[in-house]
Amino acid sequence: MNWLNGKRQTTNTFLLYSCAPWKVATGIAVSISLVTATSAWSQPVPGSLDAHWNEGASDCKATPQAPLQVHAYEPQTFILRQSPCASFEANFLYLLIGSDKALLIDTGAIADPKEMPLAKTILELLPDKDHKKLPLLVAHTHRHLDHRAGDPQFASLPSVQIVPIDLAGVKAFYRFTNWPNEIAHLDLGDRTVDVIPTPGHNPTHVAFYDSRTGILFSGDFLLPGRLLIEDAAAYHESAVRVVDFLKTRPLSRVLGGHIELNTAGRAYRFGSHYHPNEHRLELAREDITALPAAFESFNGFYARYPNYILTNPIRNLLALAIIAVAVLIFIVWAVRRLLLRHRRKRA
Repeated sequence: MNWLNGKRQTTNTFLLYSCAPWKVATGIAVSISLVTATSAWSQPVPGSLDAHWNEGASDCKATPQAPLQVHAYEPQTFILRQSPCASFEANFLYLLIGSDKALLIDTGAIADPKEMPLAKTILELLPDKDHKKLPLLVAHTHRHLDHRAGDPQFASLPSVQIVPIDLAGVKAFYRFTNWPNEIAHLDLGDRTVDVIPTPGHNPTHVAFYDSRTGILFSGDFLLPGRLLIEDAAAYHESAVRVVDFLKTRPLSRVLGGHIELNTAGRAYRFGSHYHPNEHRLELAREDITALPAAFESFNGFYARYPNYILTNPIRNLLALAIIAVAVLIFIVWAVRRLLLRHRRKRA
């Protein structure tokens, strides 16, 4: 049986069906090829981001609020935001619905369905097909816990497949043979989603490009906030890879996994449950095209740009530790000098 029967079928098509039969009734078709697209692309389906995202509260106990906000970007694309009061990470999750199956990008920072009824909400959003819910693929931008903590809510559901979180599992699932220099294609039925390797923040990181809406779902690779760098060289290569990929494709918006800046471009305090005057969620093509140059001039520690901040937390912590040790040594030396001087005066 051939699941890739649309216009973008190539000779590199693979049938993805790697889970147990009781877990998923149908597989997710994946094809892999180098980024060589030169054909014309249709205009993206328009959508709306006219939403005021839940900004949390300075006192969450005194300000009860829904844990999950749902916004319909267009009839087949949903944006879900976890409340900053439920988790300071305040993750954005994305549900893309095709004619044959649906794709959920990330499951957020909270596992308990009583605190965060994610699976229940997703099932309510899924349409029926053949008298049952549309099959669902649960994928992740990367393996950090705040992007996969909700996975257990989907583990026992029928017709649901969860992408592994380890790098070997990611490569195997998408059939990558030349990571990170390949692009995988998920066919959801009349809707193709490209999977682009974007390591640098984390070795397992991928971004998703949706041909229906022209949206790049960028996770923590690019967002209005802190771009936490684990491997600067890999991050730079990923930025170049994404820029090259988008050269021949329409791009309507870039939607990341968090909002960490206010409208003035200042970062909220880490761990804050209150995000007043948030920066807009979406970034633009200009933000991506400027990213390779930003890494080329990056000092390795910290750099601020209008819509994001480059920072290497490990290097910053090491620098702070070195400074702290130096200050401590200086204090000890100064105290010893004072004590010696005091003893000489007494003598």
